[in-house]
Amino acid sequence: KFWELLKPYARFEGFDFLRDKKVAIDLSFWIVQQETALKNQALNPHLRLTFFRTVNLFSKFGVFPVFVLDGTPSPLKSQARMVRFFRFSGIDTSTSNVAEEGVSKERNSAFKRCVNDCVELLELLGMPVLKANGEAEALCAQLNRDGHVDACITADSDAFLFGATCVIKSLRPNSKEPFECYNMSDIEAGLGLKRKHLIAVSLLVGNDHDLNGVQGIGLDKALRLVRGFSEDEIFDKLYEIGKGHVPLFQGEIRCAGDAIPCSDESSPKAKQSHCSFCGHPGSKKAHFKSCCEYCITDSNDGCLKKSQGFKCNCSSCDKVRKDKDKKKHENWWINVCHLISKETKFPNDEIIEMYMCNNHGEFTEEGPLLEWGDPKTDLLVDFLAYHQSWKPSYIRQRMLPMLCTLYLRELARNPNKTLLVGQYEFHSIQRVKIRYGHQYYEVKWKKAISNELSCAVPVEQSNMLEEEFIEVGDEPIGMLDESIEPQIHVDGCWILTDENPELVHSAFPEEALKFRQEKELKDMKRRKTSTPRSEGSFEMSESSKPQGVQLSITEFYRTTKTPSQAKLGEDLVKQSSSPGVGSSKQKRKVSGSKLSKAVRRRLLFG
Repeated sequence: KFWELLKPYARFEGFDFLRDKKVAIDLSFWIVQQETALKNQALNPHLRLTFFRTVNLFSKFGVFPVFVLDGTPSPLKSQARMVRFFRFSGIDTSTSNVAEEGVSKERNSAFKRCVNDCVELLELLGMPVLKANGEAEALCAQLNRDGHVDACITADSDAFLFGATCVIKSLRPNSKEPFECYNMSDIEAGLGLKRKHLIAVSLLVGNDHDLNGVQGIGLDKALRLVRGFSEDEIFDKLYEIGKGHVPLFQGEIRCAGDAIPCSDESSPKAKQSHCSFCGHPGSKKAHFKSCCEYCITDSNDGCLKKSQGFKCNCSSCDKVRKDKDKKKHENWWINVCHLISKETKFPNDEIIEMYMCNNHGEFTEEGPLLEWGDPKTDLLVDFLAYHQSWKPSYIRQRMLPMLCTLYLRELARNPNKTLLVGQYEFHSIQRVKIRYGHQYYEVKWKKAISNELSCAVPVEQSNMLEEEFIEVGDEPIGMLDESIEPQIHVDGCWILTDENPELVHSAFPEEALKFRQEKELKDMKRRKTSTPRSEGSFEMSESSKPQGVQLSITEFYRTTKTPSQAKLGEDLVKQSSSPGVGSSKQKRKVSGSKLSKAVRRRLLFG
């Protein structure tokens, strides 16, 4: 329930939250998530989604991903993993030999094969891959804490215990706010818990290395317990409690004088007698003669009868309530300490050292080697064609957004590079597109050489080339369709891709500036034609108004019914002025005409 506890402090960030930032990714979490979601639905889902997600992160969100692998798990983690397996299998772990103490066990061979496949794919894509000494989320947290990356992507809450400062729990690529982000600063401000507090909570309720925790203590009790101590003293207090000592609990004490009773304080006095009629101190007989100091009445005939659920606020009753609350808290505290003292070897030093360790990976003196290279396109096509049975043209088409992003970044640094994938040159910016509330430039690339187009698959030409601004519908896309499909036109030897505006501006500043100026000029002309040219335009005739604009209800009835009603009114007045027998018929005609009730009444009765 730890994520439920942190849910109120989640931030849902937009598309540009991670642009040009480095992010550490727990690859094992991705593989487990993909295998669970798409089992028996796709061929090698771990490769399919790793490919599409990496391309999306790199090109769509502008992220520099760093993938982290699990190393050899600790003996405690191996034992906990086997215990979890036996529990889900319905095997009694108390009678079975779960795992030998001090023995580390690797994951099963099928999972290791999936990891190796993904590593080979990521290396062909040019992504850096690091291997942790133990847990992948531990190395992700260390990279984040030391400033090598700006955030880490994992659903394992242990990342906070290892020292992560920014954790992205989930990605929703097809949303206006795709990142569910948790900052340690928000957690500290909202819950009042720091890193050591969270470690203490995990020791009490259980974690990946000790599934049981302390029997009888849940998340609420653990939070109430650790909040009573500062971060510097929390571990020392747990050691004291584990040895059987009961330190003074001040978590629920609001006043300093209530924490420790004074040594010269006399024995508690008996509660003062209270009136059964008004509920205040004193006797009922005395209060019938004259009202007490708490009941103030104008007639001074006696006290007022106490209401249902009445509580006296006199000093005597207030002291009794405080004493009861204090006794209740003390009993709760003694009970919790007793539960903790029954656990053997609590707290576990090995788990604390594991969470507080600052060396979860093998680095050089300069730090981790984080370098992003160019994709090895030919080898990548052969790899995916073999494992996924995809056509080479399909693979090259899906790689195109990533290749465009690399090209634009390189062009911003080195303006001499002119051709995209050695074949296409920049032609123009077609329009601005809006997808999930985020702006893109649709860039047109023209083929510069006459060889056969090798990376294109014929698709239909867009019929919106004349529009400068379009908004794409926010239709839901499933996990299997997390690809970016560029529009490719073969006959004219050109392609269309959606690119980040800032990236296009940095690569082609003059063309982007020209496009903006032209767009502003066209917007200005459009606004001028839509606004009235003079004040007299408000009195234009009905025929000059645009036919496609729907009139308001008052304008509609004013333009259609009022002239006909006026004409009918004049005819009726003329007929009523001439005497004759036909007056009753005229009245019946008026009453039956299609006039409003108020008009008929005014015409018939004056």
